[in-house]
Amino acid sequence: MQGNIACAEGALAAGCNFFAGYPITPSTEVAEHMASRMPKMKGSCYIQMEDEIASMAAIIGAAWTGARSMTATSGPGFSLMMENIGYAVMTETPCVLVNIQRGGPSTGQPTMGAQGDMMQVRFGSHGDYSTIALCPSCVQECFDLTAKAFNLADRFRTPVFLMGDEVIGHMREKIEIPDSVEIIRPKPMPENSLPFSPGTDGIPGFAAFGTGRHIPVTGLTHDERGYPDTTNSVRHDSLVRRLVSKIEDARHEIADYTIVNEDAEYIFVCYGAPVRTVREVVERKKVPNTGYLQLRIVWPFPEDLLSRFPHVKAFIVPEMNLGMISREIGRHVHVPVIPLGKIGGELHTPEELIDAVRIAGGSS
Repeated sequence: MQGNIACAEGALAAGCNFFAGYPITPSTEVAEHMASRMPKMKGSCYIQMEDEIASMAAIIGAAWTGARSMTATSGPGFSLMMENIGYAVMTETPCVLVNIQRGGPSTGQPTMGAQGDMMQVRFGSHGDYSTIALCPSCVQECFDLTAKAFNLADRFRTPVFLMGDEVIGHMREKIEIPDSVEIIRPKPMPENSLPFSPGTDGIPGFAAFGTGRHIPVTGLTHDERGYPDTTNSVRHDSLVRRLVSKIEDARHEIADYTIVNEDAEYIFVCYGAPVRTVREVVERKKVPNTGYLQLRIVWPFPEDLLSRFPHVKAFIVPEMNLGMISREIGRHVHVPVIPLGKIGGELHTPEELIDAVRIAGGSS
């Protein structure tokens, strides 16, 4: 199965019943497959919107009717969605956005892979907020992580992002499709609670559509009723800090990763398509003193994992950008961080990674 198709099938298995999108390379197969499958499924709705701004608005609206909603896009479309992504964060709207990344900036390389949106997904909309971003490295993970994204969106009442890339999106591999996947819906809103009154976990309950609750849904700073309260500095501080902490405080619960050879001296930190080359070097070529940390969820960044390597002399970070996540790693460690940024659409070769280990060994 192709990665983009596996992504669509993962969404359907998770109960996605509303999709709104606009075709854009290299994510178009996600929308095409949903357009083919959803009209045959009772209670499901597929809409091709006029642009990506409207697509994001539509899935937010659908989520407030109780739908599990999703859109899919790539770089330029992702940029257009940013204002409404901020609205989804502020209104605590659970929805899923698939971004199959391509080379940028601007129109860039529509048919080539990249990981250049990893900082945009974290900081792209204005204001302070936190995000959850998953990164598949194979077709199986396209299915599994898309299904997981819906549960995370409902659990934390937030938009969740599947940050794939063209390499994985257009790759074809065998996968196993389970008979069913776990589905976790939002916790219900207590009968006498206010719409945005947080529980002990900092997350409000979500009222089921049609139960008679009248809820203002505004992007303005608001109180627990949902009423605008824009000039109250204490209210704004409390609200935004809660939106951030409900995700950042749960980083250990959210984290999804694999560690191989944690006693090695040279550790690759990788996510998405570059994971494949790292595995080739560490597991098949068995380059001495090498191990790796694969991040399936990059944001919130699992910084504590970097302390799991007792003998590390250097972290080596291959990514399809000019060093976005390597900078984040550098903030949390006291050993050298070697960025291996590569752009242009091609994956790192095993030889490039082996050379990096050799250079790191000489410098250390």
